[in-house]
Parts: sequence; C-alpha cells; structure tokens
Amino acid sequence: MDFLNRTLFENPLRTWLAAAGAALGVFIVLLGIKHLFQRRLQKLVARTSIGVDDLLIPVLEQTRWFSFLAVGLLLGAQFLALPGDVDLWSGRVINLVLAVQLGLWGTGLISFYISRRVEEKIGLDQGEDATTLDALGLLGKIILWSILTLIILDNWDVEVTSLVASLGIGGIAVALAVQNILGDLFSSLSITLDKPFAIGDFIVVDDFEGDVEDIGLKSTRLRSISGEEVVFSNSDLLGSRIRNFKRLERRRISFSFGVEYGTASEKLEAIPGMVEEIIAPLENARFERAYFRNLGDYALEFEAVYYVLVPEYSAYLEIQQAINLALYQRFEGEGIEFAYPTQTVIVNQQ
Repeated sequence: MDFLNRTLFENPLRTWLAAAGAALGVFIVLLGIKHLFQRRLQKLVARTSIGVDDLLIPVLEQTRWFSFLAVGLLLGAQFLALPGDVDLWSGRVINLVLAVQLGLWGTGLISFYISRRVEEKIGLDQGEDATTLDALGLLGKIILWSILTLIILDNWDVEVTSLVASLGIGGIAVALAVQNILGDLFSSLSITLDKPFAIGDFIVVDDFEGDVEDIGLKSTRLRSISGEEVVFSNSDLLGSRIRNFKRLERRRISFSFGVEYGTASEKLEAIPGMVEEIIAPLENARFERAYFRNLGDYALEFEAVYYVLVPEYSAYLEIQQAINLALYQRFEGEGIEFAYPTQTVIVNQQ
C-alpha cells in the first residue's frame, strides 16, 4: 500500500487518514454525549427543583455541532506537522468557532436566567421590574458579543485601537443611514427608563389592544384578545396615545335604561332606590348614584353610576351581568316594563 506513504502538505497520507479518523471519532463521540446528557437532564430537571442542573439545559441546547467539529479538528491536527501559515490560519478559524460557541453559551445562560426572573416578577405582578430585567438581559448579550468580537479581532492581528477610532468617525455616516433603527433603539431605552407600560400590562393603542409580551430593541409585541401577535415599532408606539388598563385603580361605569310611559309615579320614585339596593351589596363595586334623567321619545330614561374597585375587565363584566339580571328580576316582580322603540298611531274617525 505505497499510496499511503505519499506526501501531502509535508505529511504522509496515512497520517492524514489517522488525523481525519481522530477528528471524526471525537466529533461523533461528543455529539452522542450531548444527546445522552440532554435526555437524562430533562428527566432529572422534571423531578428536582430549580438548581444547577437547570443551567445545564440551556448550555446543552446552545452547544452546536460545529464546535464539536472544531474540537475534533483541533485534536486531529496534533497528528500533523503543518506548514506555518496553514497551522496559523487553521488555529485562528478554530478559535473563531470556539469563541462563537462561547458566545452562544453565554447568550443561552443569560436568556435562561432572565426568562426565569421575568416569570417570577410577572407572577408577583411586578411588570415594571420584569421590563427592566428584559432590557438588562438584552444589554448583557450586546456587551458579551462586543467583548468576544474584540477578542476575535485581536486574535486575527487586527489593530483594535485603530478600528475603534475609525468606527467613531464612520459612526456619523452610519447613524444617518440607520436613523429609523436608532430612533426605535432610543425609544426602547425610553420605554425601559420611563416605563409607560411594562411586560404583562394590558394596553390599548388606537384600535389595537392586548397584553404586552416583549419589549425589544426595535419593536414591542402585544398578544391581542383574539390571540394574534401585534407588533409595533417602538418609535411609533411612543408617538401614539397609550391607555394602560393594568394601572387602572378603579373603573367608573355609567349605564342607562328606560321604562315605559304610563308607569306609576310611585314606582318611578322607587327605581333609583332599587338600583342602589342591587349594586351596594355586590363585592368589588361601590354605588355612586341613580336618577331619573330624561323624558325620552319613547321611554322614561334612568341613569346609574357605580365604580368597579378592581382593574380586571372580567370583574366589570361579571358585576354588570349581576346588576342586569337582578334589575330585570326586580322589575318583573314590581310589574315595571322596560321600554323599547314603539310608535303609536292615533286615528280620528268622523
């Protein structure tokens, strides 16, 4: 087998085959270890409380196949005596891959920690703190990748100091070119600092409404009542009038109803008291007033005002339903008829 003794890049072919076999073997073994650990860790995490084992899940999920390949190539290269330039550039490429993998691990850990903390804050109804944590997580990822980028450039013999200085000069031109993106970026910063709304708040923007799910660098995402995701750019969102119902302390409700003409006057006098007797005992409701408001075209019109003492919209709907049912039953017992649009035709006969 003389062909195995042929030389390629100063190494016999048999040495190249040994290096390739070692690299492939290491790649397959590491890939198998990853899948094995993932299955066992998922079962372990399901049985235990939050701990160090939970942190290994995002680490394994962010471990990419190309990092295993880089480790395999690094070990396989130990069998070879490569020329200086080839050895230098292969080392740089492998270091680049490993640096990217390190960044992915850091990103996974930051995302895992922030998501857990955000869930805790939302569970404690601390949406503002959740929004701040979300922004800090994004800032941490930017800092991590910036540091890794500088390390990679320095490893590739790029003059980092000169590069930073040139970026400062070119930054003006870049800022003009991406001013819309920068506008959204600063709007995101404004939302984080000023906190007009937070993750978990129910807001209404023009004709759109929903729960705030995420506040990103460029956009904010809502989950509407009907289920679809609504995306706003941050600058457009801050330029709109936002109604934040999560911070509603109490809800003022005014509703009207009418009774038929011909209702006895003593019953008309009793109706405001009936309404008060219905609303006053209700939980999370405070009666304000009820009065005979107007002589309408086809009804004697009444208006009632009360306050819902909790911000949830569902609580208002339940209270209003209870009032409507009780009012209907009370009028039914008193012989009072609700009015509806009618027209009476009077015919004079000669």
